[in-house]
Amino acid sequence: MRAMWIGLGMLVLVLVSAPVHAATPLETVRTEVNKVLDALRNKGLKEEAKKETLRLVYKEMFDQVELAKWSLGGNNWNKFTEAQRQEFVPLFQQVLEKAYADKILAYTDEKITFDREVTVTKNRVEVQTRVLTKSKEIPINYRVVQESDGTWKVYDVVVENVSLVMNYRSQFNDILSKNKPEQLLETLRKKVKDQKA
Repeated sequence: MRAMWIGLGMLVLVLVSAPVHAATPLETVRTEVNKVLDALRNKGLKEEAKKETLRLVYKEMFDQVELAKWSLGGNNWNKFTEAQRQEFVPLFQQVLEKAYADKILAYTDEKITFDREVTVTKNRVEVQTRVLTKSKEIPINYRVVQESDGTWKVYDVVVENVSLVMNYRSQFNDILSKNKPEQLLETLRKKVKDQKA
């Protein structure tokens, strides 16, 4: 169930054709979450069309490089060559898309409240939201970073105090503590290949 909400947090965010420069982090998250929810509620869209929409959403809303760096951790990121980093980012993106796309499609019209934003650093903010189900409230916090053009992009999602990037960092640390970066890349290559089979 938690994976479903992480998926919701990751993918239920944006259908953006043009960035909103003046929006605050909370306004950005609220506006874009509502746009995506509208798409998910559209009974005229087939499942494959919704998945394709979610793929576009993911690419548009998330800071791919920042998400990859935080998931690896600074020390591990520095072990990768530039070529390895450029391969890792899109491989990791494909793994995340597949892992959570199916789960988000199970969204059943729960209410989402957008509570507040908490400043982390000068250009990083946590937007705190809650998903209200019939039985409980599920906190989903979006950690966003301000880009050079002033827009805000997500680099981590925290569901019920479980951080997406820390979860992956733990897995990647296990692999990289015994292997070189090439082994992690090979693991991801195989995972992506299996997903497409």
